[in-house]
Parts: sequence; C-alpha cells; structure tokens
Amino acid sequence: METIEEWLQKEPWQPVPKGRFLAFSAGLAIFIAAVLLSEPGFVMCLDSANLVFHEAGHFCCRYLGPSVELYGGTLGQLVFPLVLIGSFWRQGLPLSCAVGWIWLFENFFNIARYVADARAGALELVGGGEHDWNTILARWDVLAYDTTIAAVIRGCGWAGIAIVWGWLGWRTWFRANSARSAGVIGSPRRDRFEDETS
Repeated sequence: METIEEWLQKEPWQPVPKGRFLAFSAGLAIFIAAVLLSEPGFVMCLDSANLVFHEAGHFCCRYLGPSVELYGGTLGQLVFPLVLIGSFWRQGLPLSCAVGWIWLFENFFNIARYVADARAGALELVGGGEHDWNTILARWDVLAYDTTIAAVIRGCGWAGIAIVWGWLGWRTWFRANSARSAGVIGSPRRDRFEDETS
C-alpha cells in the first residue's frame, strides 16, 4: 500500500495555496451576493454571455432536427463550461476547474428562471419564437409543475456551488496537512509545498 508521501509525489493536481483559496472564497461570496441581489436567475455580466451560448446551442443543434434544436439552447449553456472544465481538469488545475464548475452551476439559476416562466411566458425571448421550456415540459406532460421543477434546478445549482467550494477547500487543507505529516515539506520538492502553505 502506498504511503501519503508516495501519493503526493505522483498526484497530478497542482496544489492550491491557502491564500488563493481564501481569495477564491471572497470572490465567491461577492458572486453569491450578486446572484441574490440581481433579478432572480440573471446576473447581467455573466448571463448575457450565457445567452449567447444558449443561442449558439440552438444554432449548432438545428442540423440534428427540430427536437434536438429545442434542447440545444440549454445544452449550449452547459456544454461550453464543461469543455472549459475538461481542459482545466486534464491540466490538473483545481482552482481554474472550480471557477469553471461555478460557471456551470450558475447556469442552473438562469435555466431555472426560464423553466419557471414556462406557463407564464412573461420573459422576453430573443427573436420571439417558441418558449423552449413551455414546449419541452408540455411534451413531457409536466407543464403544471414548471415552478417546482425550476426550484429543484435552482437547488441543484446552490448545492453544486457548495460542493465545489468544499472540494477546493478540502484539496487546499488536505494537501497541505498531508504534505506536512508526510514530511514532504523540507524535501527536495520544498518550493512547491511552501507555496501551498503560504
């Protein structure tokens, strides 16, 4: 069975210095405040970009048929952050990965806003046309539960953000404490782990 020191030597993720985790936490707190203080489910600077990805998703999926095109908007909002997350994941960059996950889960609030509007139809749609989620939920015969489904999606968004923050915090402190207890700090790799504990 490998020791903690052996695991740390081959572990592919870069360490997250405590100072950077605290800065990330402060930025996340500001972001959460912006979400809570904005129009529900729409943070102007971020969701304006998400809207572009939504429309791009419709455009990219239209060649796969009208059913796929209908789902393409929501898929577009989710695929672009997932591509970014995958890139950071392969590079072993946990902090960048966490930012990508936060972006992904923030999209859940915007999607929930759209789902909750399925029956009301109060949102102004880009270019007019059909309301994606009115059509989708009607097809599934669950249109009457639009606000309940939206609440579940919104809850998943908040849970996802909390899990990402917890995961990054665990990586920050577990890695630093494991390195210290394994005696890696002070080894030839000292510089890498000193950065982590600063």
